[in-house]
Amino acid sequence: MRYFLDARTATEHFPGIGRYVSNLARAMTAELQTGEELWLLVDEARPSAWPLPPEGERVHRVVTAVSPFSLAQQWQIPRLLRQHQASVYHSPYYLMPYRSGAPTVLTLYDLIPQLFPAYFSAQRRLLAHLTTWLALRRADQVIAISQATRQDVQAHYAIRPQKITVIPLAPDPLFTPQPAAKVQRVRQQYALPETYVLYLGINRPHKNLLRLVEAWTAVTTNSATLVIAGAWDSRYPEIKERAHALGLDETVRFIGPAADADLPALYSGAHFFVFPSLYEGFGLPVVEAMACGTAVITSHTSSLPEVAGEAALYVNPQDTVDIARQIIHLLDNPSLIADYQQKSLAQAQKFTWRSTAVATLNLYRQTI
Repeated sequence: MRYFLDARTATEHFPGIGRYVSNLARAMTAELQTGEELWLLVDEARPSAWPLPPEGERVHRVVTAVSPFSLAQQWQIPRLLRQHQASVYHSPYYLMPYRSGAPTVLTLYDLIPQLFPAYFSAQRRLLAHLTTWLALRRADQVIAISQATRQDVQAHYAIRPQKITVIPLAPDPLFTPQPAAKVQRVRQQYALPETYVLYLGINRPHKNLLRLVEAWTAVTTNSATLVIAGAWDSRYPEIKERAHALGLDETVRFIGPAADADLPALYSGAHFFVFPSLYEGFGLPVVEAMACGTAVITSHTSSLPEVAGEAALYVNPQDTVDIARQIIHLLDNPSLIADYQQKSLAQAQKFTWRSTAVATLNLYRQTI
């Protein structure tokens, strides 16, 4: 059996998909049975920022220069799959060859353009809807990364329930509680205070940072700083502008992207992690924080309760007062933070890339 995983999206342009493909491929390598091989479609002109398993007896690579954004993939990728006698083709992205010529598995993460249309142009919404519809129609099996995503897909597209399987994500193995020396090094590197509350993620509107910043105005303790880390989309400058207008320059820090190697210590050093997103297909930062033993405040919406279980404090992300209330509640109760740190570690252990890999391979076997 030759299982083809399309790794062309494991690039800087797709950080979330890149991590997914990297961790899935590495974990599947150890779970292959006799007579099974993993084949990776890669574009060496756009090397992966995340490690893929090396070639070996059961792992092979097929190099192609065709982009997932290129119309040419509609005939070039199926030709490669035929040449190499693919048993299954797995696309981790909805821009894919829609007639692959092999049994096809598709992974879907969320439906943000469909659920938050105000954030996208009419052209972008139409393209997202059409290409998602085509991908769902042509796929033999669909992986949803959460029950929430599964429900969203079924609500927006006519898809048979038996065609869609929930297989959750997991934290990268590097996310573990970090020793004090590493935490101190990262704290010094990013000039962080001794006590900080962390948000990690991009600044797009559905992440709800505007309400988080507004909620922070109610935090009166001078010892706490809100640290906002992650990629910055320049189309949405209003969060920084709002923080400045509210006089929060001293207590809200924007540090931008942090190196992947620094993230475990950044999580571990935080007083707690706050993630009041309006919508997440999975909410990977929540389980990453938990894997580092960090207490978490997050939203009671979309997939987040699935991920955090009983190990987080929940807020209504539409309610700034509620967000502020839970932040202050944790800041005022150190013993509660310690309790949720232990709950976080236990909850994170429920998600492993080995279990994700085993479930994905089983789906491949059923698809043939």
